[in-house]
Amino acid sequence: MKKISILLFAALLICGTVYAKDQSIAYIDMQYILKNLAQYEQANEQLTMLSKRWQKEIDAMQQEARVMATNYQTEQIFLSETMRAQREDEIVKKEQEVLELKRKYFGQDGELYKKREALIKPIQDEIYNAIQDLASEKRIDIVKDRSADPALIYMSSKLDISDQVLMKLGAK
Repeated sequence: MKKISILLFAALLICGTVYAKDQSIAYIDMQYILKNLAQYEQANEQLTMLSKRWQKEIDAMQQEARVMATNYQTEQIFLSETMRAQREDEIVKKEQEVLELKRKYFGQDGELYKKREALIKPIQDEIYNAIQDLASEKRIDIVKDRSADPALIYMSSKLDISDQVLMKLGAK
């Protein structure tokens, strides 16, 4: 019985080593790749300009609401009850307009999010396809992003394929 269990264990060990395959791993630095792509920099600049323009619009509306509130505070004693209620409603309405505009531009499904999707997603897809092609050519099983892995302490530079991805994208 002891011989059979030893033989069975040896057979399993041999089968396991026959089917075991070394996995090849490579790393990329997505931040480095994006920084070296002109199209990404242009898209990012366009998003920044758009964001600043929208923020100025919001700031102007907020200033308008502040002026309305300040004027109301100084004129409040001279106004009738009806006029006070009307002015308070106007101030609240203006503040709600500001909040709505913020949501419209910068909210979860706002214009900035949609614009970012339209500009950045195609670039990310292109990078992903280049990585996939390179991994297929070089028979790489796993590609990790070292800029997104805080647990990575050391990595050999020969495992970094970021420059090769950039060459595949025509950036270097």
